[in-house]
Amino acid sequence: MTRPDISYAVQNLNQFMHKPKKSHMEGALRVIRYLKNAPGLGIMLTSKVCKQLSVYCDADWATCPMTRRSVSGFVVKIGDSLISWKSKKQNTMSRIFAEEEY
Repeated sequence: MTRPDISYAVQNLNQFMHKPKKSHMEGALRVIRYLKNAPGLGIMLTSKVCKQLSVYCDADWATCPMTRRSVSGFVVKIGDSLISWKSKKQNTMSRIFAEEEY
């Protein structure tokens, strides 16, 4: 089962896996508790045949308080079923907001 609902939290925790602090461990345990309490959530392909493909994307500007780098992402759906997604912290810093959205 794939869990897109935790992808941002996991990406955020992943950047500290080589030198985690207590707060990072607490965050990881929070994600585990969430998974334990919501085991049925995840990607589910419906039996209804719907051929409508929807793609959404978004980007923010300098969200990471430590690096001031931006995060961008997208989701792809067929009907109501999520089939692909990605969230990525950008490698370079944008000087202005318009660069990030372009």
